Amino acid sequence: MVVVGMWLHRKDMRLAGKPVPLVIDLSRAQDRRILGYFTGGSVLFLMVTAIGSYYSYQFTESVEFCGKACHIVMEPEQVTYQHSPHARVSCVECHIGPGAEWFVKAKLSGLYQVYAYAFDKFPRPVPTPIKNLRPAQDTCEHCHWPEKFSGDIVRSYTHFLSDATNTEYSLRVMLKVGGANPRRGPVAGIHWHVSKDHKVEYLATDEKRLQIPWVRLTTKDGQVTEFRSPSFTNAVNPADVRVMDCIDCHNRPAHIYKKPNDAVDLALALGTIDRGLLSVRSNATYLLTQPYASVAEAMTAIASGMEERYPGDDRVKPAVAALQQIYRENFFPAMRATWREYPEHIGHKDWPGCVRCHDDNHPSADGQKNIGFKDCHTCHEILSQGAGPDLMNLTPGGQEFNHPLEPYDPEFKCHDCHTGGP
Repeated sequence: MVVVGMWLHRKDMRLAGKPVPLVIDLSRAQDRRILGYFTGGSVLFLMVTAIGSYYSYQFTESVEFCGKACHIVMEPEQVTYQHSPHARVSCVECHIGPGAEWFVKAKLSGLYQVYAYAFDKFPRPVPTPIKNLRPAQDTCEHCHWPEKFSGDIVRSYTHFLSDATNTEYSLRVMLKVGGANPRRGPVAGIHWHVSKDHKVEYLATDEKRLQIPWVRLTTKDGQVTEFRSPSFTNAVNPADVRVMDCIDCHNRPAHIYKKPNDAVDLALALGTIDRGLLSVRSNATYLLTQPYASVAEAMTAIASGMEERYPGDDRVKPAVAALQQIYRENFFPAMRATWREYPEHIGHKDWPGCVRCHDDNHPSADGQKNIGFKDCHTCHEILSQGAGPDLMNLTPGGQEFNHPLEPYDPEFKCHDCHTGGP
């Protein structure tokens, strides 16, 4: 501004035919006063600029900026993030990470997002996976220390059947998480996939990485084994090959859309929906998954639907409140975002997950090896299953899975029938 002012003043002086000398004489009181004002103003301006820049940077790195600046676009991510295990981890810690390089990359890529939002060019729903996401080694591993040996962990999964009495059928499972550090324990279990002793690479033929016809394993001694689906005869482009890391399984660490069945099961287990209401599990799931045009329409339809099915029952009101909360936290009609659009690669019940590779359909070139799925004991042991006293009968060596109501064909995979919805 000072330079522009000087230029305009000199221009006016020349147009007026007057000389335009620049004379600063500190022996004159006026010049000293002007210099003092200029120096003080410059110092003040620099302080305000520094503080403003710092707070501007902090704001653009905040959860509020990431989740609310684009309003409707980021609403699903903001809401699901708030109810995730990473709700106290800021967005930038995962999406950008430390260092100036990725900060600049993120802001440059954000320019198109600003344009897309301003001119309503953004997709609905927001597509995943993010192609330019920073490697997990630079972000996740800052907190999830890969050198730590995890061992085995036990998890309980409470489910209910879609019958008239909402029969409970739960599982207590020991997950063989294992570890990837040979100095702390055996390199085994699920975390074997990311051990430093070898490298696992794969090729996906679809955008969501659900179809994986080719896998390559390189051991620390340099031995290379390729596994390929018989139907995949294409040449492998090295540019399309991805090195497996945390995100290939933990692909929804902070934006988790609960599947309707699981959300209703949890509500039944917590008692927010009374399991004494006949067929409430199937009715609730049905009402949640109807195609509503807006959240307001869904709230009305869920309430009226429950009232019609259980007229005059005092247990309906808390059940309606629980279902409406489930919908608000996991369904976003404006962005067309639900669990259907965002596959989860952990497990294999409702999505292919592990079975993308472990499907007994990835033989090695010599036919001696295959990436199988039939041996359930490889990654987990079912310690107990059922309900009530059955859950107390623990079997340390593991039990064979007993499918409730009717036996299942072992050739079928869980996700062939289970979809997360009705």
